[in-house]
Amino acid sequence: MVLLRLVFLAVAACASRDAKRLHDDLLSDYNRLIRPVGNHSHKVTIVVGLRLSQLIDINLKHQVMTTNIWLEQEWEDDKLRWNPEDYGGVDMIHVPAESLWLPDIVLFNNADGNYEVILMNKATVYSTGKVVWKPPALYKSTCEIDVEYFPFDEQNCLMKFGSWTYDGLEVDLQHVKQQPGVAVVETGIDMSEFYKSVEWDILRVPAKYNNEFYDCCEEPFPDITFNITMRRKTLFYTVNLIIPCVGISFLTVLVFYLPSDSGEKVTLCISILVSLTVFFLLLAEIIPPTSLAVPLLGKYLLFTMILVTLSISVTVGVLNVHFRSPSTHRMAPWVRRVFVHLMPRLLLLRRPDAADRQQPPVDPLQLLLLRRPPEAAAPPERQPPPQSESPESGGACAPEVRRAIDSVLFIADHIRKEDDDESVRPAFALSSAAVPAVRPSWLAPGPRLFMRLTDCEDWKYVAMVLDRLFLWIFTLASLVGTCGIILQAPSLYDTRLPIDVQMSHIGREPATMHSP
Repeated sequence: MVLLRLVFLAVAACASRDAKRLHDDLLSDYNRLIRPVGNHSHKVTIVVGLRLSQLIDINLKHQVMTTNIWLEQEWEDDKLRWNPEDYGGVDMIHVPAESLWLPDIVLFNNADGNYEVILMNKATVYSTGKVVWKPPALYKSTCEIDVEYFPFDEQNCLMKFGSWTYDGLEVDLQHVKQQPGVAVVETGIDMSEFYKSVEWDILRVPAKYNNEFYDCCEEPFPDITFNITMRRKTLFYTVNLIIPCVGISFLTVLVFYLPSDSGEKVTLCISILVSLTVFFLLLAEIIPPTSLAVPLLGKYLLFTMILVTLSISVTVGVLNVHFRSPSTHRMAPWVRRVFVHLMPRLLLLRRPDAADRQQPPVDPLQLLLLRRPPEAAAPPERQPPPQSESPESGGACAPEVRRAIDSVLFIADHIRKEDDDESVRPAFALSSAAVPAVRPSWLAPGPRLFMRLTDCEDWKYVAMVLDRLFLWIFTLASLVGTCGIILQAPSLYDTRLPIDVQMSHIGREPATMHSP
């Protein structure tokens, strides 16, 4: 066993000496600044491949895509050839990249400042002169974001690689999977070790070879453009933006179901408007400040804010109708015919029969406010005899009746707060003595007063009919608007399967730790 180990150590030492000698011989006269060709008219062909490891982030506001990739490069170096037999059978050697000629392949649409690879790892050199270099890199590239269908959007981000110094007559590019005469490679990015993104699905990764002609030079400048087509996973935005926004917008319908007497209709409308404004400000922080298109969610928020604004205007009008009285407005015959007799049948509203409403419960204080006692209708010297009192007479409340009502309210308020304290009782007796007698004839609702109360109830009923009418109108508008705007997104009908899960070995394997 010890002898076998010694043999292995001797072989390794010989191999190390051969590799060291080979390294010294190859780099002794090597100039890394000169193109590795035997003839200056020849060109170096760089075989380029891209392996996507991780899609780190896509910043919508700054329109920057951050990726973790391996930029695979392969070329022939005529100055790095040797006969393996002369070096103990060594046909491959690892050489630091700083010691070799490297093609200045850079990312043209870079957004970070580092256009080329920073980490200089070792390159693999074969005896045939082939050099393979696969440096990892963290690139931040510009990506034109299309926010028209956000958050149901699909983005196309490009990564354009080419030589910054050499033209196409000196350094040419070729994709690792490119066929002769074909410029487009459908699967241009290796995704075998891609870590699945939590926000995006990768749909297509084609690559295209281009020959660009610039104004500065007559020679072509080749490049290879990689296109990453992604579709957003909408679960996050659906749960945190779409569903709350739709729920808040449908609260507008409940404004018309809320009774007018509650006094909270306008307050609810304004609260909904403020909530939608908060969502709109949140959306403005996410999307880029572009004027080329309005995002889908922004269109829906604008539509909802317009509905809420209209609901505020309509609610103010309905409240105005609700609190009308015969002393301020006279109901037109067509209004009574349309909103009291016709519209309730169409809106499935049912009002109690007239027989049930002939003698509605009347508040005595309301009667005192609506009509004036007969004795107050004329001066004392012109008052008619008591037996000629007419119950139909009505008008403004007399001063003595107002004082009587104030005294009654004062007594009622203090009775609710009454305790066993005897000192309060004389005050009650004194106040009650100051109250003039209220005749029963004043509290009897005559036909004229009953008509006035009926008109008030009719105005309230018209307001309720308007509420029910606008409830159906706004419900229909909300449904049509929501479906018409949200269902515009093409990604909702896209049935393509993402290729990242199909091509990545990491995506198919469960993330578990194996014990040694």
